[in-house]
Amino acid sequence: MSAIPFLKGRTRLPIICSPMFLVSFPELVKAQCKAGVVGSFPALNARPASELERWILDIREELDTYQQAHPDRIVAPFAVNQVLSPGNERVGKDIETCVRLQVPIIISSLRAPNEIVQEIHHYGGIILHDVINFRHAMKALEAGVDGLILVASGAGGHAGHINPIAFVQEIRSVYDGPLVLSGCISSGAGILAAQAMGADYAYMGTRFIATQESHAVDAYKQSIVAGKAADVVYTDFFTGVHGNYLRESIAAAGLDPSNLPPTTAARTGVPKQDSAGVKAWKDIWGAGQGIGAIHDVPSVATLVDRLEAEYLASREQLLNASSCFAQ
Repeated sequence: MSAIPFLKGRTRLPIICSPMFLVSFPELVKAQCKAGVVGSFPALNARPASELERWILDIREELDTYQQAHPDRIVAPFAVNQVLSPGNERVGKDIETCVRLQVPIIISSLRAPNEIVQEIHHYGGIILHDVINFRHAMKALEAGVDGLILVASGAGGHAGHINPIAFVQEIRSVYDGPLVLSGCISSGAGILAAQAMGADYAYMGTRFIATQESHAVDAYKQSIVAGKAADVVYTDFFTGVHGNYLRESIAAAGLDPSNLPPTTAARTGVPKQDSAGVKAWKDIWGAGQGIGAIHDVPSVATLVDRLEAEYLASREQLLNASSCFAQ
C-alpha cells in the first residue's frame, strides 16, 4: 500500500469524505477538516458559479484561523469535486477558479482528467479520480492522477457494481499507488476493513449525510437513520449513470421504485429534471447500502471521535485475534 504523501501527518484518520450533491456545503466541509479528515464538496453545489470562489476562500480562511488558534490539532485539507462531462457546462470555468485559488485536492469524476492534471500539479495540488471499473482506472492512471478512488458496489451516489474485495484485488495486481475505497463504510471497523483489503483510505459519504452540519433536509437524514440496505435502489434513471438512491424519496416523487422506466438520458452524471419535474439533486436522495449501521445524527466532531474509537478498538481486536491464531 502507498499512502498519499501530500496527506502524511495531515489527517487524524484515513478518511476522505466524499462530495455529495446538495449535502456537502461549506459548513460540513469545514467541520470535517477541523475534525481531522479530508472534507470535500462538488463544485456544482456552489450556485451560481460565481459562488465557488467565495466558498473556497471562506473554507480556507476559517480553517487557517482555526489552525492558528489550535496549533496542536490536526486540521485536514479540503477537496473540490469536478464532474468532467460534456453535460457540465460550467466545468471549464470551475476548474479555472480552482487552479487560480490553488485548491489543495481535486476529485475528478467520469471522464479521465487528461487536460487538467498538469495544471493541478503545477501549483502543488493533487488530483484523485473516481473509477467504477478496471478500464476507467487504467485511463486515469495514464492521465497521471495521484490516486484512484474505487467506487464499489453499494456506495452512495454514482456507484459501480463490482464487489469491493474483487475491485481492490484487481487494481492492486497492477498498481501499488494510493487507493481510496468507497462502498458501505459507516464505522471505524469499516475503515480498518478497507485497509485490510489493500486500500489506503476510506471514502465516506452517506455516514456524513446524517450529521448536524450536513445540508440535507431533516427528512433525508431521518430516512437514512431509519433505513436498511433493502431501501436503496440502484438505477440510471435520474442522471443517465447508475447510482444508489433511497426508495422512500423515489416513491414520494410519485414514481414506482420497483418499476422505473429505462433511461433515455445521455451518460453525463449531471443531475437532470425529468418530464414529471422531478429533480434528481433535490427530490431524489442518494445513499449507500451501509445505512443499516447508521442510527443517529451527531455533530461531525462527535462522529469522528466515535469513528476513531471504533477504528482503534477494531485494530486491537484484530491484533488479539491474530495472536491467538499464531499460537
